[in-house]
Amino acid sequence: MENKFFKRIIEQYVNAWAVLACDVAVSTVASLGVLSVAQMLHGSFGFRFSLLWIATAAVASLVMFVVLRTYRTIVRYSTFHDVSRICLAIAGKEVLLMATMGCVLFFRGPALSLRELTAMVLFDLVTTTFCLLLVRIVIMFGFDVLKKRFMQRHIKTRVLVYTGEHTDKAVALETRLRNSRHYQISGFISYGSNGSRAVLSGQPLYYFSDSKSLEDIATSCEADAVLFAHDDDARAEQDRLIKFCQDVSLKTLISPTIDEINGAPGFQSIRKIRIEDLLNRPEIEISMDEIIKNFKDKTILVTGAAGSIGSELCRQLAGFGIKKLVMFDNAETPLHNVRLEFEQRFPELDFVPVIGDVRQPGRLGFVFRKFRPQVVFHAAAYKHVPLMEENPCEAVLANVIGSRNVADKCVAFGAEAMVMISTDKAVNPTNIMGCTKRLAEIYVQSLSLAIERGEVKGTTRFVTTRFGNVLGSNGSVIPHFTEQIENGGPVTVTHPEIERFFMTIPEACRLVMEAATFAKGNNIFVFDMGEPVKIRHLAEQMIKLAGFRPGEDIEIEYCGLRPGEKLYEEVLADKENTVPTDHDRIRIAKVREYPYNEAMMTMRDLERMALAVDIPPMVRLMKNTVPEFVSNNSPYQCFDHPQHAGNDGAVRETAEVR
Repeated sequence: MENKFFKRIIEQYVNAWAVLACDVAVSTVASLGVLSVAQMLHGSFGFRFSLLWIATAAVASLVMFVVLRTYRTIVRYSTFHDVSRICLAIAGKEVLLMATMGCVLFFRGPALSLRELTAMVLFDLVTTTFCLLLVRIVIMFGFDVLKKRFMQRHIKTRVLVYTGEHTDKAVALETRLRNSRHYQISGFISYGSNGSRAVLSGQPLYYFSDSKSLEDIATSCEADAVLFAHDDDARAEQDRLIKFCQDVSLKTLISPTIDEINGAPGFQSIRKIRIEDLLNRPEIEISMDEIIKNFKDKTILVTGAAGSIGSELCRQLAGFGIKKLVMFDNAETPLHNVRLEFEQRFPELDFVPVIGDVRQPGRLGFVFRKFRPQVVFHAAAYKHVPLMEENPCEAVLANVIGSRNVADKCVAFGAEAMVMISTDKAVNPTNIMGCTKRLAEIYVQSLSLAIERGEVKGTTRFVTTRFGNVLGSNGSVIPHFTEQIENGGPVTVTHPEIERFFMTIPEACRLVMEAATFAKGNNIFVFDMGEPVKIRHLAEQMIKLAGFRPGEDIEIEYCGLRPGEKLYEEVLADKENTVPTDHDRIRIAKVREYPYNEAMMTMRDLERMALAVDIPPMVRLMKNTVPEFVSNNSPYQCFDHPQHAGNDGAVRETAEVR
């Protein structure tokens, strides 16, 4: 009721005739006050003179205000021009008042002298001006006060804090938000059929059982949103409370994770629930103390530092007390943006952005000679499956030869460790991109084995990490779906049954750093990514989180599998092809070993063919080196069977035209 009263005052303007009546009344009262003061000083002027003074003041005020249309002004938005018109109207009133009362003195005899009348009129001029301006100032000030009060109430989001398994975090969150300028706690909410009213931390505790009970609770306490204190609670309630919220048009908010507080740019204390928060598994826990100890006071090189994974690695490393951070990337604008971010957020960090390409050994050599990095994170790579299927030579040069160049420089300049970031698509690859990442793994692992056996002089430890799709990374499905939803759809999915494993960017980076910390070398680390997620379900959930109905407000369209794309990704942490580590969620992949000399010769041949854009023999060599590479929905399928090996011309033409 109070909010509605405020809103009515804020949104409605006072009627112009009411403004006129008010101004005339104020002006008349001011003249009455002047008359009273004059009579106190002079003595009584008589009833007729007093009545004529008041009547003349009222009529003169009405005439001047109407003539100059001062009542048409919106009082709360009065300007200097409006004030000038009011002063002019008051002056006109005083002229009329002086003329009228002067005539009375001339024809009826003096009740007072002309000098005294002039003094009264001047006093009336000052008094009336003061009163009218004071009334306007009071109205403007009062409006501002009411507006601020209403806007504060209106802007504040009234939230119900969910209490599940993390009640202590919910109570702590409620305490933190008590003095918030943006959120007002309406109470706590929990699942159950308990109809009684309970109290938790001084706030009412409500129980919901279905969407109707949730709607009744939200209506009774005027709640705008449900706030989750922990992402585990959000995941647990995604098929119940979050669904009910979508049914009754309640917002769903979440308190950020420690990763967002410490690392992510544009941090917000409370934000809307994103699809990343509903990942169907708990995040991997990593011992950050050991990681920090391992990197403290060291010079770190990150290739691909402007990318999603590379930039997040840099953000996390920035808080580890490292000696120097070298950011290496060939993308000028993204690297410039990362530089601006780090200059603002980490002013004490010694970091150097370097434009360069891992395909250029000379540029890499310069960086290694100048900065002598002790640990290298190799994140530079081409990653988009369809593009790499259409541009296989560039995929080989960047992902295979680039990785070889970085590994060779690590050995040549005595780096302690190189951590290469690979992908789940390297397991039984069905596309060029996945095969290039597997070939990079082969070279790095063979070099590491050669060092262990004394075939190559060096001390560098080589570690590889494989993980699945990264939620929210550049070019990933999440930003793509978000853009399509914002544009009103349709949301395009390649196939109704396609599914993928997902992880968050902070998880991926923690895995990489954990691998660099406890690995002794020559390992490919994988981890348990939980259950795969159907992309169709992902799209549906994102549409619902945006406040729309899938299939009604926004359509989902299926556009067919792209070249080289699988319906199902490989399970990385299968116990049959991995061995356990000290961490129960991280395992080591069992892969075939390759002799270093053989791997080195293969790299040279691949480089020569890629530079010559000699695609058919290059793809044949890739398939011979990685026999599990079987193309899917691709022009290179003909190389999977010996009887089709002679069809070089068609493949060359298809690949080169693309």
